Amino acid sequence: MALLEKIRVKMGIFITVLIAVALLSFIIDPGTLQSALSMFSSKNDVGKMNRQGITYMEYAKKLEKFTNLQKAITGGSSLDEQSQEAVEQSAWQAFLKDLVYMPAIQKAGISLGDEELFDMVQGRDISPVILNDPVFQGEDGQFDRTRLTMFVQNARTEPKGIAALYWEFLQDNMETERIFTKYSSLLSKSNIVTPVELRRQMEENNITSNVSFSLTPVSFARDTTIKVTSQEIRQYYEAHKHQYQQIATRDIEYVVFPILPSAEDFTLAQANIEKVYEEFATSDNLRQFLARNSDKALDTYYYKKGELSSVSPKLDSFAFKATMRDVLPVYKEDNFFRAARIADIKQLPDSVYVHHILLQKTNKREATALADSLIAILNRTPGRFAELAQEFSADNNPNAGPGEIGWFYQNRIVPGMESVFDAPLNKPYTLETQYGLHIVKVSERTRLHKKVQLAVLVKEAVAGKDTYQAIYSMANSLSTESKDLEEFNRVAMQNNLMIIPAMNITQDAKTISGYEHMRELVRWAFDAKYGAVSPVISVDNKYFFVAALNGIHEQGTSTLQEKQAEIESILTLEKKQEKSYRQIREELAGHTSLESWAEATGRTISTQTGLAFGSTQQTDPKFVGAVTAATEQTMYGPFKGEIGVYVFRVDERLDGAYYTENDAKQNAAYLSGVQLQMVPFVLQEIAKVEDNRARFY
Repeated sequence: MALLEKIRVKMGIFITVLIAVALLSFIIDPGTLQSALSMFSSKNDVGKMNRQGITYMEYAKKLEKFTNLQKAITGGSSLDEQSQEAVEQSAWQAFLKDLVYMPAIQKAGISLGDEELFDMVQGRDISPVILNDPVFQGEDGQFDRTRLTMFVQNARTEPKGIAALYWEFLQDNMETERIFTKYSSLLSKSNIVTPVELRRQMEENNITSNVSFSLTPVSFARDTTIKVTSQEIRQYYEAHKHQYQQIATRDIEYVVFPILPSAEDFTLAQANIEKVYEEFATSDNLRQFLARNSDKALDTYYYKKGELSSVSPKLDSFAFKATMRDVLPVYKEDNFFRAARIADIKQLPDSVYVHHILLQKTNKREATALADSLIAILNRTPGRFAELAQEFSADNNPNAGPGEIGWFYQNRIVPGMESVFDAPLNKPYTLETQYGLHIVKVSERTRLHKKVQLAVLVKEAVAGKDTYQAIYSMANSLSTESKDLEEFNRVAMQNNLMIIPAMNITQDAKTISGYEHMRELVRWAFDAKYGAVSPVISVDNKYFFVAALNGIHEQGTSTLQEKQAEIESILTLEKKQEKSYRQIREELAGHTSLESWAEATGRTISTQTGLAFGSTQQTDPKFVGAVTAATEQTMYGPFKGEIGVYVFRVDERLDGAYYTENDAKQNAAYLSGVQLQMVPFVLQEIAKVEDNRARFY
């Protein structure tokens, strides 16, 4: 039991992360591994990789495997939203590994030998997957081979137990990590930088220029003399079409109707709490009373001062000033009406160190008799607890001392063992949990604090049937009265409803403009035709949404219509820059120096020092390139840069030695790492990976 708890406590968060990233030693964010989607898809497939379709059933089976593993590790019967997303990504990555990455790796001639596999677990080259796993680390935080051996023995003893399931998972990750490390190493070692390239990098960073210049930036102000024709827009589009690849997205505009309680609903909630308040103030059984009359059951947690502030500052203030006789009168806070009483006050530590002997006898009488005998021995010879635990406990945890469970906190404890927090030190006693009968001893505890268990009577004001129907009717009117996008806008404006735009929604989006759980609305957007208006869509029983589809962007190359406004803006700025260029060229005709031209035209001269061609911090690369190639003490211009038109002069050029060969090598290594991180995307593009999970999940 303690082994299971140790895995769950120490690995709960780690497992979620490990599942999500273990298939890639590149350590790329799982959310970014969905690029290079193919244009063609089968409506019956969850995805396609290397021309091989992935059926819904295949994906569901893989998803079930990872879901069961996560549940076994965490001990939960269901997964929270974050864990579910990690599990879904893990299932997808498993297919990427098998159908995309492994074929490429095998084609490169990389494999694992039997001796290598042995060394990864039992030999001299233990896998980092094991080395970094807290389950196999000793008290000093270092890898303990004995713990690994005992864990593997436990896994083999119970082939269908959690240890076996976890060990199978680790073995797969060990092999995957090692083969991906080999592949990464192969690619990294083949990325060679020659001495000529190193020398060039040093020169490009060590040779710097001090320059005087005047910049005329491109103006964004409207200029009626600038005209861009449809033919120019089309020509630009055709020349740059290769830059306009896109994934499928949708643009919508929507109105949200929050389902909020009305004044009548607040009045009803207040009346309901006041109706039972007197009985609450005098009840002798607060647990039972709250179970019958409150929206929330009795909270058994013992709070210390300040901890209740996140729930309600008023509750926190009351709890640590009141006596057991006091009652906090009904008060309103947000949508809640509350009243409170002190249920219990204790002096408790924040944490305790617990030892136990677990007796799992089929006969309860035998277990009780054995427990009495062992406690009698411990009362005479307290130092024998570890010895007796080693001999009698059904929970001999290989990852801790005999009988040790470890530190317990109120929010991290084995259910049924709550009494350890006010148990006397080093005095063994018995208690029962779902695991059996325990002999428990608390050997250490942190400083005692005054802690309060608070009984809170709660009535929440919620939208009643009439309120709910009234809000739904408003939303439904917008939906039914709007046959298309134009009418949607007209009806919304007539009713003073706020229309909110949402652009570039992807097919797998789960949130829109901060609203979560929006899958139904996203699916509607991808199934609807342009201009369509949605039915009323309910989200979490908190909101109604009505949306209109005002943009469809299909996967592939953006259309001319989609890019027209953007291209027109680009061409307008280019023409404005050309206009400035011609004007400055005419102005310069009568001047031989930067200063005389600037004085005549009222322009400002600026200076910048230390400009280097190899610098990564460049505001205008074109300008830096022109400066690097220019002759000293010569006026140049006009010159078109990225942000405007320049006239400049190189005042001085210096040749330093601060950028060394080691710096050049480090930069080359960094660039090699960036290239390596792009490998998964390249492999997916080659394999024409197609992700259609959003149709089903």
